[in-house]
Amino acid sequence: ARLRRPTVAAWLVNLLAIHRPELVADLVQLADALRTAQRELRGPRLRELSAQRRAVVGALVAEVRKLAAAEPDAPSAGKLPLAEVEATLNAALSDAEVAEQVRSGRLLRSANYAGFGEVPRPQLRLVTSEDEEPATERPARRPGAQRAAPEATPRTDRAADRAAERAERAARAERARQRRALDRELARARTDQERAEAELAEATGQERDGADALDRIESELAELERRRAVAEQDLSRAKLARRAAERAVTVARRRAGEVEAAVEALAAEEGDADSGGGPAD
Repeated sequence: ARLRRPTVAAWLVNLLAIHRPELVADLVQLADALRTAQRELRGPRLRELSAQRRAVVGALVAEVRKLAAAEPDAPSAGKLPLAEVEATLNAALSDAEVAEQVRSGRLLRSANYAGFGEVPRPQLRLVTSEDEEPATERPARRPGAQRAAPEATPRTDRAADRAAERAERAARAERARQRRALDRELARARTDQERAEAELAEATGQERDGADALDRIESELAELERRRAVAEQDLSRAKLARRAAERAVTVARRRAGEVEAAVEALAAEEGDADSGGGPAD
């Protein structure tokens, strides 16, 4: 009960550290790599790590949204302070102390970082007239030293301006290189899109032709089925007619045999009468 309550954004980051410590470990490892590349002034490596930074932070914010959805006491999705969560994660990438607080899962408030990476800063102090030594206590200065002091600031400013100009030229060159690379990638993407659309049109035409052919075959098959039914009916009638004809043939043959037998019997009687020499009765 005596512990201080964290803010909502800090609580969300703590959820991430507690439930997904492997992702936070990846964040801390990336922060170490970024600080190393910054100290060594390795430009290509910094650009590569910066791209990884955006991807990692985006994935962590998405994971925070999922974890919050599973918590019954969490605010609604529209009220989650995801911007503060993202700012805290970016601060952890730039500040080792913030990274350690995030990793521990005991963060009390969100963090922000105005710059990026570790930049060596001189220890400066504003000197006012009250800080100046009394004239009687100042050590004697050589005339040459008194003349050199005012020239140090303009010379430093010119060097800083030249460095800024070189950095700006390098940035413009990098943006131009990225623009050319994106233009080439866009041209390839459009070519792939045109090829895919042509393949889609061809496949759609083939599908339509296949559907038409199937319809024709279905129609022909229905006609053949109808003709088959008619042929089966004709065959049934022919079989019935054949059987009736067979029965008629059997009856006719039997009648013909009976008639032939009667004729033979009559002929035999006539022969007997002729051999007796008398008229027949």
